[in-house]
Amino acid sequence: MVRAMSRLFLAAGALSGLVAVAMAAAASHALPARLDPPALAMLGRAETILGWHALALLATGLLAERAPHSRLVAAAGLAFIAGLTAFCGAVYLLAFTGLRLPAVAPLGGASLMAGWALLGLGAVLRR
Repeated sequence: MVRAMSRLFLAAGALSGLVAVAMAAAASHALPARLDPPALAMLGRAETILGWHALALLATGLLAERAPHSRLVAAAGLAFIAGLTAFCGAVYLLAFTGLRLPAVAPLGGASLMAGWALLGLGAVLRR
């Protein structure tokens, strides 16, 4: 179970990094002709969040291997995945389609913050 969680977090981190770089490239080269400046700015913020949390997921996967009994670390990784999906998904949807999902991005942001808190606690309280 621990190895599966660790692999999940490492794979999610790698995928998040890939998407962050791909979105940054698209926003720099393909999208300026298609999106207005506010939409491009939203994409930039989502790319930044996605890129930083890709690294957080990689760290969480590595910590999960070192602290296999830490439910806090596992909860942190799941919170990061849920938060990225909700926050970045809502921002990308709004930027590309104009469709606003009220409370989804803030809920995702809260989940990301919870992930950081859980990761810190998991690191400090690990056995």
